[in-house]
Amino acid sequence: MTTVMLMRHGETAWNLEGRLQGWAPVTLNDRGREQATAAAAHLDGAGTTPDRVVSSDLTRTRETAELVRSVIDAPVQFEAAWRERDLGVYQGLLHSMVADRFPAFGLGTTAANASDRTPDSGESFVHLQDRVITGWEELLGASDPDECVLVVTHGGPIQTVLGHIRNVPLERALVEEAPINCSLTEIEIEHGSAPEPSIAQTNVVPWDES
Repeated sequence: MTTVMLMRHGETAWNLEGRLQGWAPVTLNDRGREQATAAAAHLDGAGTTPDRVVSSDLTRTRETAELVRSVIDAPVQFEAAWRERDLGVYQGLLHSMVADRFPAFGLGTTAANASDRTPDSGESFVHLQDRVITGWEELLGASDPDECVLVVTHGGPIQTVLGHIRNVPLERALVEEAPINCSLTEIEIEHGSAPEPSIAQTNVVPWDES
């Protein structure tokens, strides 16, 4: 059985400020760096040490993955397929401002129901779904039985993968359980005539002692 652990990146200043991050080159804050190191230490000590790490190539996920690698000796591969949605001209704006003025490109139900809408210089949720599920299927195809793979990514891709496995509409997947910074979502894949993923746990932070 292959195990895939999906982990959201550590906290950033923009998370605290309530800003849309998208593809913006935002770094982790001190809390985010502590989260990444603690999550890696938990994986290493809980018998789920990753054999390899696949990460979004955006700044905040790169930094999270490098902090994981400082604890766990595993190769890291950076892939654009695991990026968050590109919000184009709305990146950097406060969630509240976008919700009031451009609700189709904010968060929550209104934005999810406009999943085919594309912001200027950005991408739609449908585009996000297409590239993330392509990356997911490529990951499964390249994984060995009994391998543990850690994927360092973002909230949108994690929700998208979970919706795909549960076979629910994209609009529903995007408003269900939002991943916490450096939370872990564990997926188990039985290898037979076709990979059969099952969700073992979602959005857990067993490393957090606060």
